Amino acid sequence: MNLIILGAPGSGKGTQAVKLTKRFGVPAISTGDIFRANIAGGTELGKKAKAYMDRGELVPDEIVIAIALDRIDECDCKDGFLLDGFPRTTEQADALERHLAVSGRSLDKVILIDVPADELVRRIAGRRTCADCGASYHIPDILPAKDGVCDVCGGELKRRSDDNEATVRNRIEVYNANTAPLVDYYGAKTLLARIAGTTGPDNVFADTVKALDK
Repeated sequence: MNLIILGAPGSGKGTQAVKLTKRFGVPAISTGDIFRANIAGGTELGKKAKAYMDRGELVPDEIVIAIALDRIDECDCKDGFLLDGFPRTTEQADALERHLAVSGRSLDKVILIDVPADELVRRIAGRRTCADCGASYHIPDILPAKDGVCDVCGGELKRRSDDNEATVRNRIEVYNANTAPLVDYYGAKTLLARIAGTTGPDNVFADTVKALDK
């Protein structure tokens, strides 16, 4: 099964991607994770990507397309994949469609996790992550026992540099300008399934599986 999961920053599409890959046995491909790994490693690609991400802007198409298409050609994707964070523009979507056609493949479904903008800001601005073990928290939804300290390992809880409210709102505006047109793009191809993203992770997953079973 070849899938795409769409949603604005903070919509929870990453959480659903993990659940879906376990359910259907296909790898999740997150361009954001690829970029963050390069940033952590201090690679040239990481430096270029970080400059855009810190401003809440999209990484240019030519960089994203090259990375994503190369990834879906790896052997673990021969029986399917789930793309998270790609495509983000109609230009990227066109490139993906052309690339899949060359190998006789096509998309089966595009899942849209739909969440209102104010809720997205609340979710992202409150995120905290342990600098040592990576455990996740949220202010005020998932609080540690001691303010600023990880319950798991005692490490310091930090907020990503691009998770401040101003940058988050800019990221949502960028999403609406560039990625939201994909809703019409895939809707016209009868591939789109719109899922309400405010009902809780388990309910969102159940609704998504129902849409895929259809």
